[in-house]
Amino acid sequence: MAEAQPLNSTDGIDQSSSGDRARTRGEAEGRKKVVRERHPPERDVRANMELLADCAGKALAATTDVAFLLDSCFRLRAFNPAAAAILKWEAATTIGQGCAQVLRCRNLDHMQLCGTSSCPLVRVLQGGQALANEEIILGPEAIQGWEASVSVTPVDTAEEPYVFFLARDVSALKMANRMREHFVSMVSHELRTPLNSVHGFIELLLRGQMGPLNDTQREYLGYASEALQQLLSLAEDVLFMARSDAGHFEIRLQQVNVEVLAQQVLESLLPLARKAEIVMSKEIELPAPLLRADPQRIKQVLANLLGNAIKFTPPGGTVILRACPDPDDPQMALLSVKDTGFGIAPEDQPHVFERFYQATHSMQSRMGGYGLGLTIARLIIEQHGGRIWFETVPNRGTTFYFTLPLYREPVLGEERGEGG
Repeated sequence: MAEAQPLNSTDGIDQSSSGDRARTRGEAEGRKKVVRERHPPERDVRANMELLADCAGKALAATTDVAFLLDSCFRLRAFNPAAAAILKWEAATTIGQGCAQVLRCRNLDHMQLCGTSSCPLVRVLQGGQALANEEIILGPEAIQGWEASVSVTPVDTAEEPYVFFLARDVSALKMANRMREHFVSMVSHELRTPLNSVHGFIELLLRGQMGPLNDTQREYLGYASEALQQLLSLAEDVLFMARSDAGHFEIRLQQVNVEVLAQQVLESLLPLARKAEIVMSKEIELPAPLLRADPQRIKQVLANLLGNAIKFTPPGGTVILRACPDPDDPQMALLSVKDTGFGIAPEDQPHVFERFYQATHSMQSRMGGYGLGLTIARLIIEQHGGRIWFETVPNRGTTFYFTLPLYREPVLGEERGEGG
């Protein structure tokens, strides 16, 4: 057997320079450092958690948000100074008391949540999942209570499960929103009255009831009438959004003949289509063309979609309104508005239904508009239990689709609410 060579022997062994050896050692140390950074030692993890716990404790003591801890029996176990100040709590008399005695959670309709399945604490303990940004009213009636956005998180410990409750006062924000909504609603109402008066007088002039008009006068009055219609539509849209934001948007469902409704909307837009040199048509392929919908709201949706199709289609193009059974749901009708226009650019497609969004396409941006129509259309369709979407090919056209419930005759007793 050959004799083992000592590590420092030079016989039969390739020797590297000292620089090479140093570089090798440096690379090895670098790899070790990367491993340590990716997999920090347990003591580093423990130190990080201790630092986080220390900072979290100090933050909870300093924050103006209400924070407290409850056990699985909904008894108060700890709270921060903000909770003591806002909810008038004292540790000696509050710790250990039940949530129902000291917190008195209510929903925004002032209905008691404590002891019900709607209580956020019950939902978290039963479901084991955190809740975020729930809006409720905190505090007993005696101190008026305050509107809060709350986050509730389950915390498992070796002893028992707890619930961590964090609440932020949003009363001032809510008040500001209510004032804004009231202002927008008031301005929209006040705008419509004089605009309707001006529009009425212009119509009298155009009909010749104030004397004959020459061609130039008639042309200019026509421009004024179109501008007033745009202002009236804007005021109506803003008022609609204000009502929707305030939760006052309602629909009145009834039996609607979609063929008659479609014809009415197409006729109202015929002057606009002729001026733009667009050919409009409709294809109604429903066995019974009856929907269960709010006719005025669906007119609003159709007028918006058809108006956009006319506006964004070059002269000589076509716009088709179709209605047929929904292949995915026999209880629904599928309606669509198809144009041969510019299409929607890829960068604009994710934002189509966003409020006040304006397309970046050079041709579309020159067409004007306020970016509310499609937002309103989606609100209306979703309120009917339907959905709305689109397909588009740039420079070839766009098709907007939406679904609405078909009308069905009520079952005996259903109209009187006697169904079981």
